[in-house]
Amino acid sequence: MAGTVNSFSLLAQPTEVVAQKGDGIYRLLTRNGLPATEYMEAFIELNKERLGPDNSLFAGRKYKLPGRKAEGTLKASKPLTKPKGPTRNIEIFGKKYAEVEIIDEQLKGAVFHLVAGHGGPDPGAVAKYGDWQLCEDEYAYDVTLRLARNLIQHGATVYMITRDKNDGIRDESYLRPDKDEVCYPNQKIPLNQIRRLRQRTDAVNDLYKKHRGSFQRMVAIHVDSRSHGENIDVFFYHDKRSKTGEKAAHILKNTFQQKYDQHQPGRGYSGTVSTRNLYVVKNTYPVAVYIELGNINHRRDQQRFIIPSNRQALANWLFEGLVEDYKTNK
Repeated sequence: MAGTVNSFSLLAQPTEVVAQKGDGIYRLLTRNGLPATEYMEAFIELNKERLGPDNSLFAGRKYKLPGRKAEGTLKASKPLTKPKGPTRNIEIFGKKYAEVEIIDEQLKGAVFHLVAGHGGPDPGAVAKYGDWQLCEDEYAYDVTLRLARNLIQHGATVYMITRDKNDGIRDESYLRPDKDEVCYPNQKIPLNQIRRLRQRTDAVNDLYKKHRGSFQRMVAIHVDSRSHGENIDVFFYHDKRSKTGEKAAHILKNTFQQKYDQHQPGRGYSGTVSTRNLYVVKNTYPVAVYIELGNINHRRDQQRFIIPSNRQALANWLFEGLVEDYKTNK
């Protein structure tokens, strides 16, 4: 799932190697001297006709290695360009992305409270991808940061409720876990789940009062954990009492449907909108939408998280849905 087209600098005659028993893409690339975080997308593109389910490898089969990047042209997402308009420096996005160009003000007056799931002492769902440990809080946080940046670029007021002053937006496949996230503005996140949920709910509600009368949304972003064999699409949940929340969730879901039809025709889309008894959704004052990005245990779903351009595509599509929500669901 990629909202952008990536170009890769490949050798005219790519080197072929034979996969060994137990090899995944990560292990095969690193054994052959290629950083997996930089070359995974190129490898998948080169070998898409040779891969098994969920981009698995077959022992004994030959696979092409991508050529080494030329002059730093291999990128996991769009290269940064010099801003043409006014900018804001927002350190939480990290050094590479801190300078934020304000493109327009189509979301002026809109306030978004973004809650990346878990954090601090709670990593959320944990899974394995090759030798990597994937933690829900790190991947949900990266998508949430990317969404926040998109919203700010178009004039919105954005609060990151879960915050990490060190991470910033990261363009690696493996996001190293840590436990230093805090709750807005700078509260230590408690281990107890109820206290943790109450803390972020209170943070959102205090900010809601500050902006009373404005268009406001609370968006919670998570990654689900199901059986290894269950491939799922992006799901959207709302509070059963909120017709506006239901409408917002359907707008987001329809945006994803349209994007899949555009970028992967014939793939189909099985994401749903439903109610769910979730503490933060039920107890925060703004209209709320809770999003599950996929199953962290499923290899195909994992591609949705570990490939940086896919994380950006998720953020872009969520942004487009929220713009539509703002225009039609005030």
